Amino acid sequence: MNRQAIGYENSAELRARALARLTGGRGAGDARFNASAALGVLYELASSPATAADALALLHELQVHQVEIELQGEELHRSRAEIESALCRHVQLFEQAPVGYLAADGAGVLREINAEGARLLGVALEDCPGRPLDGFLVPDSGRLLRAMLERIGAGARRDSCRLQVVPITGALRVIDAHASADAVRGGFLVALVPAA
Repeated sequence: MNRQAIGYENSAELRARALARLTGGRGAGDARFNASAALGVLYELASSPATAADALALLHELQVHQVEIELQGEELHRSRAEIESALCRHVQLFEQAPVGYLAADGAGVLREINAEGARLLGVALEDCPGRPLDGFLVPDSGRLLRAMLERIGAGARRDSCRLQVVPITGALRVIDAHASADAVRGGFLVALVPAA
């Protein structure tokens, strides 16, 4: 609104009158903007020579604001589509990877694991979260794993070790574990690969 065309007090009074008209006198907290009521107030302001210029300035301001909101909405929709596409791609990379991927908390308890990781540990995917990773290993391998995770927890960027898995069914399996710190959620990120 053009504050130079009318005094500040008159401008504030005009806004208060318009708001009261739109909200039925209930105040800004209860404002439920009704398009036809808003247009009625704008029409009334435009029909008075004393407030016509302000009404036109207000209309222009509202139109600019509406276009800004529409552009922001378009950008939000575009950004959301890009984020959803990237998320789907990362989920696919994690779930369909030809190596085992898992995330463990600071104590080495599994939070997440992909299908190949569960297969390498010799258990069903749904049976993994919440179980300690070293519980799938022979005792010596459990100690190697804990030592590797301690080194990473102490600041090592990455570390690896060879582990022996005791699957629920089947023979002993040897895998290589490559770990790094999980900078986002804390704990560890581990890749499991069958030993060559």
